[in-house]
Amino acid sequence: MKNVFEDNVYYGDTDAYGVVWHGAYLRWMEKGRVLLCEEIGVDFNDLKENKDVLLPVSSLNIRYKSSAKIGEKISVKTTISRITPISVTFHQVISNAETGQVHTDAELVGVAVNNEGKLYRRFPEVLKEIFTEDVICND
Repeated sequence: MKNVFEDNVYYGDTDAYGVVWHGAYLRWMEKGRVLLCEEIGVDFNDLKENKDVLLPVSSLNIRYKSSAKIGEKISVKTTISRITPISVTFHQVISNAETGQVHTDAELVGVAVNNEGKLYRRFPEVLKEIFTEDVICND
């Protein structure tokens, strides 16, 4: 399973040097993960309100390769690269939508916690049913 969306780089995404501020990439990555999860059946509001499950990022490894600039159109590609009994790993690439030049390449690990922040030792059944081997995409 893969989600790809495009967005524009706006002035508010940039820093004093006119390039995208490093934290702005994280906003786009969050949107990509949410969109992908919704496509495979994750209802974050239902998980929180009715199932006592949250799916926060526990680990982030991001490699900045080049800077996106104001006015540029970017492409955000999100895939699930690995699932374990306690976590899901997302692979995300942000690139120039027209040239394909890669700006960031990242891996993020999500884990399940309850509403008080206590880690589940294993994914709750509702997540096991959604995060199955058939949603993994390694391209």
